[in-house]
This record gives sequence, structure tokens and C-alpha cells, in this order.
Amino acid sequence: MGFEGRVALITGASQGIGRACALALAEAGAEVALASRKREKLEAVAREIERMGRKAVTVEMDVANSASIKAGVKKVLETWKKIDILVNNAGITRDNLLLRMKPEEWETVLRTNLDGAYHCIQEVLPGMVRQRYGRIVNITSVVAQAGNAGQANYIASKAGLIGLTKAVAVEVARRNITVNAVAPGFIDTDMTQTLAEDVQKKILSLIPVGRKGTDREVALGVRFLASEEAGFITGHVLNINGGMYMA
Repeated sequence: MGFEGRVALITGASQGIGRACALALAEAGAEVALASRKREKLEAVAREIERMGRKAVTVEMDVANSASIKAGVKKVLETWKKIDILVNNAGITRDNLLLRMKPEEWETVLRTNLDGAYHCIQEVLPGMVRQRYGRIVNITSVVAQAGNAGQANYIASKAGLIGLTKAVAVEVARRNITVNAVAPGFIDTDMTQTLAEDVQKKILSLIPVGRKGTDREVALGVRFLASEEAGFITGHVLNINGGMYMA
């Protein structure tokens, strides 16, 4: 899976799954645009990529702000003239039971996780259509398929991403643009490491392979879907969850 000459834009690239996706694509030869609100962390990832001999550009981007997305995409296009691959990874949680959930907790998560992906896709699609090539990968979640208490806002946003994936996949398929989703399960990241030990044990008991996944394992799934070899796969949700949810 050679990515030489390809340009990838990854949101939420400063840490976790986004960082792993950036490194995996750079390893395979892509030039990578790293987008996040955390400029200092982005610079550290960019240095990792440059040590591989690849090029990276950092973009300070808030996906909850459409103007920020427009400015970020413009910077990438000024640098490389095109975007071949978009990985919509940026996301937040504001967990609460629905009975107690404040409107701003609902709206903030939907605006970031779902609206952000919509705006990113809409900004990169015209160029992909003109060049008749593109790969879009949206990072959703196992809970979007299986449900989970206390996460109605997060689950609605991630389930919405699955619907968005399928709708856009149909619209652009004849332009040699694929749109797919990856649904990670219980992945070893900074976010999951903060969970109480008893909660982690309970979740692990639901995973047939008996362990957390790694951000690298998710990134390799993303890299496959972003490759030319995956050109006949579109509208698909790739589950990377150790068997936690099967459908």
C-alpha cells in the first residue's frame, strides 16, 4: 500500500488514534496535515513524521467552528494543492444520563463530533471530485452500534457519522471517492486509562480476545481503507473491537 504522492488530512491528530493514523500513513509514504486545537502536541507529532523523512504541516483547527475548518483546509491546499485522504477523528465526550444532560452538553458534542465531520467533508469534496480520487474515513465507535448508558449525546453523534458515511458514499462513488467508517472498541488511549479499575475490568470481560486494542491497530485499519487497494469498499463500517460487538 504505497501512499507516495498522496496528501492526508487528519483531525484530532495530536494524540491517541489520530496521532497513530498520522504516523501509519506517513510510514507508508503520505504527506500529512495534522489538525487539532493543541498546537504544541501537533508539533511533536510533526517532528516524529519528519524523522521518517516525510513532510508534515500542522493546522490549528477547531472542528466545532466551520470558519476554523475552512481556514485549515485552505492552509493545506496552499501547501500541497490537494487533499487525497481525509480522516475525521476529532471528537469529545460530555457524559451524563439523559435525564440530567444539559442542552449545552448535547449541542457541544454533536457540533464537534458530527457537524465537524460534515464541514470537513464538504470542504475537501470539491477537490476530490475534480481530481476524481479521494478516500474519506470517519472514526465512529462501538457504542454507536451497541449503545451505552450515560452517553446519549456521544452515541447519537457517532451513530450519525455512520449514516453520514453511507449517504456520502453513495453520492460520490462514481467519482472514484470512497467513504468508510472505522468503529473502534475499547482502545488503550489516554481517555480509557482514566477509567476506574473496576470499570475497565467490566469492559474487558465483554471482549472475547480479552484485552484492550491499541491505537496502532485502529490506525492500520484506517490505512487500509485509505489505500488504493480498498477502492471497491465504500459505505462500510470496519469494526476493530476484539469481538466486543459483532454484526
